[in-house]
Amino acid sequence: MAELKIGIVGAAGRMGVALVRAVTEARGCRVAAATERAGHGALGKDAGALAGLDLLGVALGTDAGALFKACDAVLDFTSPEAAVAHAALAARTGTILVTGTTGLTSAQQAKIRAAAKKVAVVQAPNFSIGVNLALALVEQMAQVLDDGYDIEIVEMHHRHKVDAPSGTALGLGRAAARGRGVTLEKMSERGRDGITGARRTGTIGFASLRGGDVVGDHTVIFAGPGERVEITHKAGGREVFARGAVRAALWARGRKPGLYSMADVLGFTR
Repeated sequence: MAELKIGIVGAAGRMGVALVRAVTEARGCRVAAATERAGHGALGKDAGALAGLDLLGVALGTDAGALFKACDAVLDFTSPEAAVAHAALAARTGTILVTGTTGLTSAQQAKIRAAAKKVAVVQAPNFSIGVNLALALVEQMAQVLDDGYDIEIVEMHHRHKVDAPSGTALGLGRAAARGRGVTLEKMSERGRDGITGARRTGTIGFASLRGGDVVGDHTVIFAGPGERVEITHKAGGREVFARGAVRAALWARGRKPGLYSMADVLGFTR
């Protein structure tokens, strides 16, 4: 089977560089095209050189449409606005889209779902294998531990992250809500300040910390009478997300149109 031709949008960013490395290190695929936003200082430079690798013969351009046409799959860790545009391009060209972009509105998410009716889209708040194991465990624990156990989710990221709570934290919250048979929208508590009163039974609380260069720390706390159970995941580098994204792209090859998750990629059952 021919190598999967993978395109990377935002290839000069921190996550983009990790994706270039992960694709280059993986078997069965290669970096076929890479883009950056107009005016970026890395335009015209080789994607491999920017990632500290040997030259790949792939210069960074600005034409996302040409990138989608030239590739079998595209990896997107950009902004919500860009992710929606990339989903439309994927639907138009039949190119697999793997997206880890977070912070999407409900309207933007609807456009991702619409694109998935025409092409395979793998979307996840986090592509780390460890985080996806944590998601499965959180859902199972929430099924077993009733609302006498309060659920709190604490996350910390680097100072440059623009959305809060993180997409991964929200994913963990949705997993807990599924386990409890409720919707996160009705039961989430996004912050407390001042005289808040007693904690509302059954809510799922979030706390977001920002500082330094933290890649991503997440802890789900089940606080019950006489005991506390915690599930923690700490990412030491972006390569864990990048490897998962490449695995998702390879898995999606030949799949029917649809909106898939890392649970599908890893074969988890819900």
